[in-house]
Amino acid sequence: MNQNKKESILDVRILPNDLIDIEESSENHSCGCSSGCSDLTIKPEEERFSWFNQTIPYFISIFLAIIAAIIGLNETNQDFLSNIYFYIFLLASYGFSSYNVINGFLRILNPKTILDERFLMIVATIGALIIGEFFEAIGVMLFYNIGAVLEKFSVFKSKRSIKKLLENQPKYANIKRPEGSIIRINPEDVKIGDLVVVKPGEKVPVDGKMVSENSIFNTSALTGESLPRKINKNEKVLAGMINLTNICEIIVLKTYENSAIARILYLVQHADNNKSKTEKISNRFAKYYTPVILVSAIFLAIIPPLLISGSNFSTWIYRAMVFLVISCPCALVLSIPLTYFIGIGESARNGIIVKGTKNLETLAKVNTIVFDKTGTITKGNFSVSKIIALNGYTEMELLKMVASIEKYSTHPIGLSIVEVFKEKGLEDTNNSIKNFKEISALGISAELNGSDIIIGNDKILHEFKIPHHHNYCSISGTVVHIALDNVYIGHILISDEIREEAKDSVTYLRRLGINNLKIFSGDEKSIVSNVAQKLGINDYYYSLLPEDKVSKLKDIKKGSNIVAFVGDGINDAPIIAHSDVGIALAGIGSDIVIETADVVINSTNLLKVGKLIQISKKTRKIIQENFLIILIIKALFLVLGAFGMVSMWGAVFADVGVTILTVINAQRVAEYMPKIKRLPL
Repeated sequence: MNQNKKESILDVRILPNDLIDIEESSENHSCGCSSGCSDLTIKPEEERFSWFNQTIPYFISIFLAIIAAIIGLNETNQDFLSNIYFYIFLLASYGFSSYNVINGFLRILNPKTILDERFLMIVATIGALIIGEFFEAIGVMLFYNIGAVLEKFSVFKSKRSIKKLLENQPKYANIKRPEGSIIRINPEDVKIGDLVVVKPGEKVPVDGKMVSENSIFNTSALTGESLPRKINKNEKVLAGMINLTNICEIIVLKTYENSAIARILYLVQHADNNKSKTEKISNRFAKYYTPVILVSAIFLAIIPPLLISGSNFSTWIYRAMVFLVISCPCALVLSIPLTYFIGIGESARNGIIVKGTKNLETLAKVNTIVFDKTGTITKGNFSVSKIIALNGYTEMELLKMVASIEKYSTHPIGLSIVEVFKEKGLEDTNNSIKNFKEISALGISAELNGSDIIIGNDKILHEFKIPHHHNYCSISGTVVHIALDNVYIGHILISDEIREEAKDSVTYLRRLGINNLKIFSGDEKSIVSNVAQKLGINDYYYSLLPEDKVSKLKDIKKGSNIVAFVGDGINDAPIIAHSDVGIALAGIGSDIVIETADVVINSTNLLKVGKLIQISKKTRKIIQENFLIILIIKALFLVLGAFGMVSMWGAVFADVGVTILTVINAQRVAEYMPKIKRLPL
């Protein structure tokens, strides 16, 4: 099991009114970037990105540089070099343009980070000032900071997408005081043990336990259940559920920051903790690359003037400064995490939480996807499709008998039969029910009005030795058999509807190049085969226990298969943990699934699995493009710079220009990728 799947989600501090914004941080980046290239923070700040606030120091720098240039142009050559005002304005201009770089460098100054890309920028520009290339030194810093601002804006847009996850959060909580009064407070102020009153139509503000007798809740935002759920006294209620019927009282078990909704935000906030292999390689590369470049620049400044006749130190020092600027690894180290971060942000915009860039990278390599059946491919909402009554009984008589027994059961199949009973408007005749007993994996036995009744699957008929035609044992689908006083009196066919988008999802994945699709299920062969046939999936496995699924997954992973598993329930946690990428579909209601899964889809829409793969593949493609762009341009300009064929302005393009180019290219992750709706492409 991957270690990242055990990441703790305790002690989260996410407040509902906080906005996801940008925080300048460089401690965690070997590139030393001052723009917080992949730092996710949640803090109260303005939601807008202020270009004015971000760029005002650089406009001041340009203004001061223009004044210096005017002073220089209005004086003779001798006065130009000696005019004190010229140098004052130049140094002030350089100070405004380089403040963020120098301040960021000094703020984290230590032996491990001293040789970062900001160090190269400072050395190169100070060297340019010493040899009299004043405006070029200022220009290098200005263009570098323009790249940083563009990067900040890119990160901001992605964080703004992630912030939209807060839209469905509860806005207030009604707290009942001991004296009986009810006050309205912010959800983050609710304490464990408080009594929360939730009226019909209101959202549950925090996780808690039902104190009232019962109520019906819309849980679709959290669990993906299409039908409302009845929650009884002492059962768990999650933040974000919507109360539909009775006024209910809930005792608080968790504070807001540790609620179901907050945990999802936490996963996004810490998405950069689990870095991809590509990201780690780029960081290690920069760590060793910078010292090599620095030594090379020193040799370039000193050795040629000593060996080549007619050379002067000023020329070669200038070339060395150009070499340093060109060689800055800014584009390489920033573009990779930035592209991954935009990919994670784009996923969040589609309601998909990816736990780290490592998982996004792995998803792009996935060639096999295994689906759980019940609740994932199917809706998990059972319905009665047909009633077959035998031996003199009518369909309505059969339905009344079964419904009168099943109303005491909590099994989804039993609940579906009771639902049909209610829909048909049949009256409950208050039958006498005694000795009710649920038999694990078989069904129900009870005494109905003095007669023994057996309700269950084919195995229960054999268990109780009920005489029946052998054809009834091979009926396709889910069947509920009924026997009264040892006489087989009929059966009810139950259907679990396939999700409307399931077929489109399979087509979507195949268009993305993933043809190896499989289904795992604990159901009988006929049921699984029927679902697989309708979706056009040839490989399916049936009658699997959780441990069987894990064993079968290990067999599939042998060879070159990189496997993603898509599941929805707590019983899927073991196989999710053993897959290369575990995807929890609408698993927000389960702590275990959230902890275990690498990806949490806040929906039951299977099309989002394809959307996730599409985002991951596009992210990887753009990273590869940026790698190629950076290496080609850097190598070319380094050679030209060493031979004096590139000026400092050319070096600016080779460094900052390439950085801006890769940042702009990274935006393509989010281009032409609207939020998923009904159709896949």
